[in-house]
Amino acid sequence: MENLFTSKVPRADIFPYAMDEDGKGTMGNVTKLLNMETMNRPRLKNLSHGETHKVLQIEGNYGMFMPPHHSTGEAVVVIKKGAVLIKMPDTEHKLEVGNILIIPAKKEHTLTALKEFKALVIMAQDSEIYFI
Repeated sequence: MENLFTSKVPRADIFPYAMDEDGKGTMGNVTKLLNMETMNRPRLKNLSHGETHKVLQIEGNYGMFMPPHHSTGEAVVVIKKGAVLIKMPDTEHKLEVGNILIIPAKKEHTLTALKEFKALVIMAQDSEIYFI
């Protein structure tokens, strides 16, 4: 699992298309792949850190996708603009302006932007987000 807020150099098993035929990666290929990979993902921004909680803003355009991930603590999602689809292994939720969803700790989910959107995510200060 990779922490959302850590950056690691891509490996061949994770980013096979960034590698040359001999299996050695070039920074040009890696940079191109990372740019393509992040261009279609929603943008995250830390808005505030309190003593017990933090607030993140997430925003994106229609069609943007956040791959499977989970938070180590419970997360409250509040949709401020647009609409998203949050899929979990056993259910899915279409959220629009004003909707709120509580995502349990360690519950795997994805997010797809159904419209240009902006949302707030409120979680415990020590919670971390991991991509699966």
